[in-house]
Order: sequence, then structure tokens, then C-alpha cells
Amino acid sequence: MINGEEAPKVSDHQPAIPKKLLPLDIGVDPELIKNPYSGEKVWLQPNAVAVYDLIKGAEITADPNNGDHPNWQLVRDGLDWFREHYAKEYMVLLD
Repeated sequence: MINGEEAPKVSDHQPAIPKKLLPLDIGVDPELIKNPYSGEKVWLQPNAVAVYDLIKGAEITADPNNGDHPNWQLVRDGLDWFREHYAKEYMVLLD
């Protein structure tokens, strides 16, 4: 049980994170992540949690009036990685 919920069988596969998204703090255990808008939840492997956190943090800190702000590129690169490696989870959390 993690975060008060029973963890389902989560794949051990953790795709490599591209260097352009590093360095990241990567945890050890899968985590249950909740979409703040829909309330839907999915379990993510530690590498996916790290990229998800990077995306959300970059969204918050990027200048909304400057599409060339470097954090917007982090958001785009993170979303591309998520779509490629965790398509179902991307649809729940980030689409």
C-alpha cells in the first residue's frame, strides 16, 4: 500500500530520460499521481514521476507572455517523452 491506496502491478520498465531533461531527482517507488482538474489517478514509475514534476514545475515558472522562455522548451520536451513512453498516463494527466 502506498499513499493509502493499494498499488497495482506497475511495470518495472523505466525508459531512459534524455539528457536535455536532466538533472532530475528520481525516487525509488512508484507513486499515485492525481490530475488536479479531473481527479483521475494513475500510478507512475519513479522516472515518470520525475518528468511529470519537471513539466508541472516548468509550466509554473515559465513566462506566460514569452513563448521563447526556456522553460517552455522543457515543457515541450517533457510532454514529447511522456507521449512516447507513457501514452495512457499522458492522456490522464497531461492531455
